[in-house]
Amino acid sequence: MRRVFLWAARNSWLKERLPRLRFMRRAVRRFMPGETLEDALAAALPLEAAGIGTMYTRLGENLENLAAADEVADHYIEAMDKIVAAGITGELSVKPTQLGLDHDAAVCLSHLERIAAHAEAAGSYLWIDMEGSAYVDATIELYEKLRATQPRTGICLQAYLRRTAADVERLRPLDPAIRLVKGAYDEKESIAYRSKSSVDASYVGLAVRFLLDSRERPIRLGLGTHDVGLIEQIAEQVGAAGIGLDRFEVEMLYGIRTDQQFRLARAGYRVQALIAYGEHWYPWYMRRLAERPANVWFALRQMLP
Repeated sequence: MRRVFLWAARNSWLKERLPRLRFMRRAVRRFMPGETLEDALAAALPLEAAGIGTMYTRLGENLENLAAADEVADHYIEAMDKIVAAGITGELSVKPTQLGLDHDAAVCLSHLERIAAHAEAAGSYLWIDMEGSAYVDATIELYEKLRATQPRTGICLQAYLRRTAADVERLRPLDPAIRLVKGAYDEKESIAYRSKSSVDASYVGLAVRFLLDSRERPIRLGLGTHDVGLIEQIAEQVGAAGIGLDRFEVEMLYGIRTDQQFRLARAGYRVQALIAYGEHWYPWYMRRLAERPANVWFALRQMLP
C-alpha cells in the first residue's frame, strides 16, 4: 500500500485529476486547515494558547522555471511578517526545489539567505526541508553554506537513509539544528531501510547518539515523528544520562495525533506543529497516506456520505 501511494504521488495524470474530487478536498483538511496562510494562522491560535509552537510551509516543489522562485521567496518574507503581526511564535520550513535548486543552486542559496536573515530579524528560525535522496548532497551543501552566516537555521534529515549517520557526523562541527524524520519517499533498499523495525531502530539510534554526543553543545534536535512510543523511548534513554526534555522538541504535523500533541505539551515536552498550506497539496498528501495506515482509513471514510 505504501508503494501504491508513493507511486500515486508522482503520477501526473492523478495529480491533475484527483484534487478536483470533493472527497479528496474534504479528506485533506485533516492535515491542513486551508490553502492560505491566513487559514494556517487561524489554526495556530489554539495551539499557541496551549504552549504548542508552530512552523509553516507552503506546499509546492520542483518549480518549472527559476522565475517562480522569486515569488516563493517573496511569499515567505511576507509570511514571516504576517506571523509576527498575528502575535504568533512561528517558524518557516521551505523546500530547496521551491526556491530554484533544480535550476541554479546559487540562486537558491541567495533566496535562503534572504529568508533566513528576515526570520532572524523577527526572532524566528528557518528550516530547510529534505526531499528525495537525489537532493541530499545538494541540500546539505546549501545548509553548510547557509549556516556559516545564518545560525538560526536548521535542516531535515531522514532516518531511513543508510547514509544519515555519516551526514550527522559531517554536520556536527556546525552545532547544527536537525529535524529528524523517518522519511516519506520511495527509496531503493540499497540506500534505505525498508522495514519498520529497521527504520525505528535507526531513528532511535540517531537521536540518542546525537543528544548524548552533543550534551554540552548548542545543538537543536526536533523529533519529527508521530510515533509517541519512539519519542518516549528516546526521552527515557537520554534521561538516564541526565539529559532533560528541554534538550529536544517534538514536531508533528497539524491534525495528526492532536490529542498526543496536547498530552506531551502538558507532560513537559516542547512541542511544535508543522502547518502546511497552499494549492499544490496533492503529492504531499499522498506521502502522508503512505506513512500511516490510520491516515488511509480516514481518507476512505471521506468517500462515504
